[in-house]
Amino acid sequence: MRIRGSVAIDLGTVNTLVWVEGRGLVLEEPSAIAIDATTGSVTAIGAAADVLSDKEPQDIKVLHPLRDGVIADLEATAAMLHGFLRKARPRNGLLRPRALVCVPSGATWVERRSVAAALDARRPRYSVQLVDEPVAAAAGAGFDLSAGAGGFIVDVGGGTTEVAAVAGWRVVRAQSLRMAGNAMDDAIVSVARSELGLILSQRAARQLKTTLGLTGGPDGWAETVGIDAARRTPRVERVSADMVAAALEPVIAAIARAVQEVLSDIPSGIAEDVVRGKIRLAGGGALLPGLPARVEAIAEIGVVVAEDPLRCVVRGAASLLELSRSKSGIPGVGS
Repeated sequence: MRIRGSVAIDLGTVNTLVWVEGRGLVLEEPSAIAIDATTGSVTAIGAAADVLSDKEPQDIKVLHPLRDGVIADLEATAAMLHGFLRKARPRNGLLRPRALVCVPSGATWVERRSVAAALDARRPRYSVQLVDEPVAAAAGAGFDLSAGAGGFIVDVGGGTTEVAAVAGWRVVRAQSLRMAGNAMDDAIVSVARSELGLILSQRAARQLKTTLGLTGGPDGWAETVGIDAARRTPRVERVSADMVAAALEPVIAAIARAVQEVLSDIPSGIAEDVVRGKIRLAGGGALLPGLPARVEAIAEIGVVVAEDPLRCVVRGAASLLELSRSKSGIPGVGS
């Protein structure tokens, strides 16, 4: 019998990644969709839509249909997802194709059901299974969960930060914060306007974040371009590292508190696994300059950035999907 064409999906606030059975990672694009405001038709998805963000082309509305790691616009998400799956071209066989989708550990029942609804809205309809992001991230970060071993993962994405102790393909203790990379960008946009009178795009704020982070970069400042709030004309500005670090601090402090609280609540049986395996950082936020050192100082446990942190979650989901081929089901995974 032909294979189903199973897929693993990291449906993120900022980016969506799709892994196809037998082919590996085949799609990695921004979670964006462009709609013609006149006709309501889809004009672009992914990178082609995201490039129009903040540029406000006439008659085109660019949507980012996920917020804080969950679906905020079901119809737009369904159109975007099925567009991505058409581009990924999974091979559909005689059986209903299966999709393993990662969701934040703190997602509500309604938010989880909306994922299945998005994939069931158009043909081909998928048999959907959900996995908590911390479990997938831990597997993708190199923890061997199959023998019941445990580990500690901090996955800083665009919409959510997942702080969790995991063992045996299941969450042991976790906190899911609905603040991460996007909240950092918003904070930089806000402080640039209030202190410099400069209106920044999200893209410009993200560049300042990745260049300066908590350490200040090589020069202690970075150049950016925005709109002068008073004159409404373009302006070049040097932004100080101190200003960016101060803007990031509330989000970083919340992540640090979550790490402390989860660590203080782990069972004694997993303590050795956590110390020996070290805390592993995943997600785009793992690349924020200064974050690993900050987490290590708070936890007093070694911290390492996972290999290829941006793809940890989809890699871990793919390993779960492959594991299920030799078992009757996927441990820790629900419908």
